[in-house]
Amino acid sequence: MGKEIYVDINPFQTRVVLLENGAPSEIYIERRGHERLVGNIYSGKVQNVLPGMQAAFVDIGLERNAFLYAGDILADHSDFQFNDKTQEQGIAPLNIKDIVKPGQEIMVQVLKEPLGTKGARVTTHITLPGRTLVLMPTVNYVGVSRRIVNEEERARLRGMLDAVRPPDVGVIVRTAAIDKTEEEFKSDLDFFLRLWQRILKKKSLVSAPRLLHEEEALVFRTIRDIFTPDIDKLVINDREFFERVQIVANIISPQLKDKVVLYEERGDLFDTHDLDNKIERALSRKVWLNNGGYIIIDQTEALTSIDVNTGRFVGTDNLQETITEANCEAAKEIARQLRLRDISGIIIIDFIDMEDIGDKEKVLETLKEELKKDRTKSNVLGITQLGLVEMTRKKTRQSLDNLLQTACPYCKGAGRVLSEETIVLKVRKALIRCLQNQSAKNYLVELHPAIAAIIEEQSNGVSQLLPVAPGRNIYIRRTPALHVEEFHITPLEKAPEVLDGLWHYQYNTNEG
Repeated sequence: MGKEIYVDINPFQTRVVLLENGAPSEIYIERRGHERLVGNIYSGKVQNVLPGMQAAFVDIGLERNAFLYAGDILADHSDFQFNDKTQEQGIAPLNIKDIVKPGQEIMVQVLKEPLGTKGARVTTHITLPGRTLVLMPTVNYVGVSRRIVNEEERARLRGMLDAVRPPDVGVIVRTAAIDKTEEEFKSDLDFFLRLWQRILKKKSLVSAPRLLHEEEALVFRTIRDIFTPDIDKLVINDREFFERVQIVANIISPQLKDKVVLYEERGDLFDTHDLDNKIERALSRKVWLNNGGYIIIDQTEALTSIDVNTGRFVGTDNLQETITEANCEAAKEIARQLRLRDISGIIIIDFIDMEDIGDKEKVLETLKEELKKDRTKSNVLGITQLGLVEMTRKKTRQSLDNLLQTACPYCKGAGRVLSEETIVLKVRKALIRCLQNQSAKNYLVELHPAIAAIIEEQSNGVSQLLPVAPGRNIYIRRTPALHVEEFHITPLEKAPEVLDGLWHYQYNTNEG
């Protein structure tokens, strides 16, 4: 089925899904009023400098001050190959107290979204990304994406950019620049240099904190970063954006324009292609593999753990071959899930135990090869002595789980609730206190039906759960609206007027 992009635009949010062979591999959601901040350029004011942490807090006009590390630079240098080592070493960070002072106005760009209680992470080195180039007006070197593997092409691109770029301006050549001409590069550079001059002019006219440049909206970031020639079609459901996307696509490459399709049917775009259900399945803790195995994904504050299981997969008559095949299939799905959910930080993978070193290397190579499809940088560190695969993935924004879900107000994010038997004992304890402190003859207990059922089933032994209380009446009402852990005990002077639907137990003097 190839690759397809679906763009759903409505007054509340924009959603973009990249399908590979019919399955979602990347999902991006941008909600109105919560647009992406990464890439935005601000004129900020330094609030305080912390030499001990080699960092400063900068007011950029957001709810929380941004965090500026002394070592924050424009990009991760391991992503690019530079002309020579001296250029890379020439941008080593100074001590933070030698760079900024409290009250100083500086231009910064957001590197990472605010997450949880943390403010945005910013850098003083500005980047202006385009489809083929990234302009870096604060440095002076040319970097070439490592995804361009042909050495002759790398040398050609580097030579052209060295020839056309102005002095003291840095440029990164992106993967989409393959086969581009010098005239195309010059045109792109002229556009970004004019944009940079407008940003500088605005900074000179306004006082901090102030937004100087806003990153492109999700739709146009999609065209810039994802809509490549290997995409079969891009389907969009908004006519205005469809026309604008066609114009942009035609400028980038006329062949892309013909791949833009306007969805004009009456039904919802995502419903028609069953994308909502696919997104919901993407959030599932258990992910089934095509061969019958499955993986379990658990995300915590510190790291993400992924467990691989054979499930229903029985494989061949050779146990080690079966395990290796299951692990390789899991490695492919894990790489897709990392992109899909945008999982980042430390990731620990517990593959099924393998004895042969060659099998372990095969699984690792499968994982690394699949991760090459990921535009976000990752690093597979290898297998530990415990047989766990350690890896990291760069973090720039909230994961899909954090964007679409919130912590359960009942379990507080633990993912578990008290067992039914535990709740029954809690009810017992609460009734003990009530019977000791109240003189009422009747008590109404409202419970979740599952808890009420246990008590009713044990009706012959309720006195074993509760203390003997002669002359007291207990009425139990099933209340489906209650959470399984919630219950209410109400003392009553008179028996409930409506007894329908109540389970009644009366203590008598012969008990005990």
